[in-house]
Amino acid sequence: MVGGDEWLHDPRPVQRVKLFRDAPVDRSAWPANVPAVAQFLEVAGRDGWEFGPGVTFLVGENGSGKSTLIEGIAEAAGLPAEGGSTNGGGETRRTESPLGEWLRIERSPRAPRWGFFLRAETMHSYYSWREDLGGPAPSLHTMSHGESFNALLDETLDHPHYVSGLACLDEPEAALSFSSTLRWLASLDRMRSRGTQVICATHSPVLAALPGATILELGDWGIRESSWEDLELVRLQRGFLESPGRYLRHLLE
Repeated sequence: MVGGDEWLHDPRPVQRVKLFRDAPVDRSAWPANVPAVAQFLEVAGRDGWEFGPGVTFLVGENGSGKSTLIEGIAEAAGLPAEGGSTNGGGETRRTESPLGEWLRIERSPRAPRWGFFLRAETMHSYYSWREDLGGPAPSLHTMSHGESFNALLDETLDHPHYVSGLACLDEPEAALSFSSTLRWLASLDRMRSRGTQVICATHSPVLAALPGATILELGDWGIRESSWEDLELVRLQRGFLESPGRYLRHLLE
């Protein structure tokens, strides 16, 4: 944890995430009753949840709270709830949890303010917003799902012009082939080297294998830091690839 005046020179766009004291949190209702969210809120309300520099992965099963947390953090950081940059984005119909309204971001005044939130299922509204602005960039609507994500990677997230900032990524691998996922892995490493802070929710054991990344595994236990080798995600996918018949016998009987 940064102490004294050192926080003034800390370049992280998100040093800590804290809970507003008057946040109307109902611990018995969603999203606060999800174990991982409950633990996050407890720490955020006490000392604040600290995010280190570089890349942090949120890994867990469907319903474990990954997307809920990353949406809340992105919104608290001033990013469009349905995806986009600090310059703006699209919005159709609000479906997010109130988590982003409960949280506040602690950062140095010198930390970069640029950020981008990639939310896989609602990026079409950002594409429309961007297209309405005009300019020479090609229409992302004319590309396949994976092509548009790779274009965003090249033109925005991994562009050398954006030397630092915050990237909140919600399951980017949903649009990607295996080779494109490897491409994103290399880009995340370049982004980290340029000072970008990345918080990424993922189901991909490929992305989560990024050396030096922090991995937070979410589940019924709440949140725990894990190594790549110990992830249930890695164990299950490795077991299936080594012996698919063992799984298929049970699934298809």
